[in-house]
Amino acid sequence: MLILALIAVVLIAGIDQLIKFWIVGNFALYEERPFLHIGSLDIMHLHYIQNNGSAFSSFAGKTAFLIVISVIGIGVCTYLLICRTKQRPLLFWCLTAVIGGAAGNLIDRIFRGGAVVDYLDVQLFDFAVFNFADCFITVGTALLAVYILFFSEKDDKRLKSAAPQEEHHDDP
Repeated sequence: MLILALIAVVLIAGIDQLIKFWIVGNFALYEERPFLHIGSLDIMHLHYIQNNGSAFSSFAGKTAFLIVISVIGIGVCTYLLICRTKQRPLLFWCLTAVIGGAAGNLIDRIFRGGAVVDYLDVQLFDFAVFNFADCFITVGTALLAVYILFFSEKDDKRLKSAAPQEEHHDDP
């Protein structure tokens, strides 16, 4: 299963980097183009910006802090992925998604002067511009919250009842 997680992480981060490479090569900074519309409904634009912060530009300019937090988060998620996901597929995929997305944005922070390339701009409502990696971080984290709230205890009970029981001997 860990090989599958590694492949998924590499694919998520790789696709993220390929899209960002294409955006940087084909858009001027702050350029915006219509991307997704159905009939007259304008749904999404491609809008190239560089975000030197975290979600919604929080911690802007705190590159070293954001790199350290990303590395710690990836490390914790990797530890949990290795030690806690056996027979817990939802937890496995949540952590894999978060690691892949965080890795994609970490690559930007390290190799693009602390800035992350964002380009997806929802037009239906006012929202921050984001990227492919952010989608995996957000969905993975939301599903992780669902798992913790609704499935974690059930999985723990199920796995404990399925584990072989230790024999207890009373010695005189």
